[in-house]
Amino acid sequence: MGSRVTILATIVCIFICLEAAQARHRIRRAPTANPHDFLKVHNNLRRKIGLPPLVWDENLATVARIYTKQRASMDCRMVHSTGPYGENIFWGGGNQPWGARFAAKSWSHEKLFYNYQTDSCKTGQMCGHYTQMVWKDTKRLGCAREVCRNGAGELIICNYDPPGNWVGEKPY
Repeated sequence: MGSRVTILATIVCIFICLEAAQARHRIRRAPTANPHDFLKVHNNLRRKIGLPPLVWDENLATVARIYTKQRASMDCRMVHSTGPYGENIFWGGGNQPWGARFAAKSWSHEKLFYNYQTDSCKTGQMCGHYTQMVWKDTKRLGCAREVCRNGAGELIICNYDPPGNWVGEKPY
């Protein structure tokens, strides 16, 4: 009787361990948002146009983290928080882990569509993410990333303080 219980317990343990291992592979988690990765892209971009570097602000990162988790647990749509900070949002679909640098570079790529002389974007293009990154008065940055609960991808949000993109003002 004792050996049957041992065998049964071993089999149950194997099934539990296999299920746990499979569950780990089904749930993809976003890597931690490394401040350096976000700051490097932002500050390289700012340096090229003669602006001072941004510094990481953990309070801004916490605000971004709370909102990113909220959006990721719902429908993972890119909806602005309408909070007191400037905000850039990135969504990457599929099963690949999108990185902080990729998101920040996608925003910085909008520089191609920004005309400083007219302070406008090329027709049909966006450039507000770029202008927020290089807003002359912005000093602090805090970002977060989260995998969408519905499996639809990954959401990355950065907050900027003081905010930028004021109508009628050039970013730098």
